Amino acid sequence: MNLRYIAFLAVIFLAGVAFAQPKLKKVQISKELSVMLPQDFTPLPDDGIARKYPAATKPLAVYTSPNGQVDFSVTQKKSQFREKDLDMLREFYKANLLETFSKVDFIRQEVTQIKGKDFIVFEFVSSVEDERGTTNLAPMQKYSIVQYTITGNQLMIFTLHVPFMMKNDWQQPAREIMGSINIK
Repeated sequence: MNLRYIAFLAVIFLAGVAFAQPKLKKVQISKELSVMLPQDFTPLPDDGIARKYPAATKPLAVYTSPNGQVDFSVTQKKSQFREKDLDMLREFYKANLLETFSKVDFIRQEVTQIKGKDFIVFEFVSSVEDERGTTNLAPMQKYSIVQYTITGNQLMIFTLHVPFMMKNDWQQPAREIMGSINIK
């Protein structure tokens, strides 16, 4: 074997090792809510949440990766709808996503059961462009999974956002994380 071939194999091996599947651990977000998150994720403090998620309804919790590029968040707000309304609400929330981003390519859009509870699940790649034309920046792309469910009179929204360039490494762990949500 020549040295180039061995060097090539070493590069391929190191690239494969560079992103090992994150080890997940159970995180108790509230008395009724838990999720499996990567061991190295940490809660974002209130001032970080306010900067990263400036919205009328502050998320209940946000956990972020060490480099701050991957976020998992939970938001809870009052709802007059019930869990049986999720099929109808799916189109409403889909329209909301289409309005929020410049472009959305859906991978999945369904109502499905997770741990015995119905959720609306949207898995997609989104782009945000400067539509005013004031900058020459390339569109910002993200890979996301957003899930909605209703418990009692509360709408629960779970989001996981990953930079698009990390999608291939994160798609499987993201699905495991979002599939581990447990509401008592």
